[in-house]
Amino acid sequence: MEDFRNSVAERFLRYTKFDTMSNAALAGVKRPTTDGQLKLLEVLKAELEELGLETYLGPEAVVMGLLKANKENVPTIGFMAHVDTADDVDGNHVKARRFVYEGGDIVLEGGTVIREDENPDLKNFISREIITSDGTTLLGADDKAGVSEIMEAVKYLTQHPEIKHGDIEIYFTPDEETGSGMSMFPYSRLKSKCCYTFDGGREGEVEAECFNAATIELKVSGVSMHLGSARGKLVNAITVLSQIITTLPMAESPEATDGRYGYYSVLEIGGTNVEAHAQLFIRDFDRESFERRIEQSKLIANNIASLYHAKIDIKTTISYRNMAEANRKVPEAITSIMEAGKSIGLDLYETIIRGGTDGARLAETGVSCPNIFAGGINFHSLEEWIPVDSMNSAVNLVLAIVSWWANK
Repeated sequence: MEDFRNSVAERFLRYTKFDTMSNAALAGVKRPTTDGQLKLLEVLKAELEELGLETYLGPEAVVMGLLKANKENVPTIGFMAHVDTADDVDGNHVKARRFVYEGGDIVLEGGTVIREDENPDLKNFISREIITSDGTTLLGADDKAGVSEIMEAVKYLTQHPEIKHGDIEIYFTPDEETGSGMSMFPYSRLKSKCCYTFDGGREGEVEAECFNAATIELKVSGVSMHLGSARGKLVNAITVLSQIITTLPMAESPEATDGRYGYYSVLEIGGTNVEAHAQLFIRDFDRESFERRIEQSKLIANNIASLYHAKIDIKTTISYRNMAEANRKVPEAITSIMEAGKSIGLDLYETIIRGGTDGARLAETGVSCPNIFAGGINFHSLEEWIPVDSMNSAVNLVLAIVSWWANK
């Protein structure tokens, strides 16, 4: 493998300085939802242009770069990553730390500790470089690591024309963490036979299957009454909504499931006794079980609202579908990854993702879009970290995939 450790780490550190935390409250209202995302997208467009690629950045707030083929009759393929970071904890004002890990717990600022016993992967990187935040924010490896790895590979390809390839499309998207990143994607420009997202976790992971995902918005309207004379008259919207939430099966919640088991999860609740609202996430790998969960949730909500004589409004939105079907239709998508990994000595394994990526939305159009590791650990948390070696492996895997398609 080529050694990109220093260059990809420095690139990643540079990108982490952009404040790109997305804002779910503005999804569908503002594109992208935060200004920092657009600033980074503009920088990426300029960097691709400097490398000689044709570029596009329109109202969709998606950067597209096209590296023209230097070999005929090779299928067009794409690589994709997202620029926004999650808002589970503060994702802005990142002060990244790059250092050689010498073993033991990693003590960061603000009382944040990356514990050795809770991070078994750490032992594989003793005396190797890793990157963390300063402990007051997340790091942003999800998915600025993917952005950095793709950019490093593109730069190398432009500097080494002896590496043959077909047309290569590069996509950098906003607002993946809000679920709206692909809502305005320039699908008409996409020509790729398959597209690879570098948005996965630890080194070696290749994800060909993800959840089916839906969001159910519950809005309960009650009846206000002076509490001193409320008997038989007051309909408390908070009481109704609380009863709905507690009736959902706790044994089928995120904190009680793993593997292929789906779940119900309430991630937002608010309001008053007159009007209250909640946001319910539904996730399942199996389509029939997914549809059953949606219907079961609506049945519970309607029945309890009726019992309390409350009015309820239910809105269901499908966020994304399991990408497995699209990936099965283009078997070369997974084959190319596995054989490319073998050619550079990478130990890859296929797994499932208990979540979704922009690739899942792309797969709905019929374009195969498996998800590949970017190398980060503990995404969406203050304990996030990434090994520089894993980022180096990802860059080399991009190059190996490009070569596989050119030589198959």
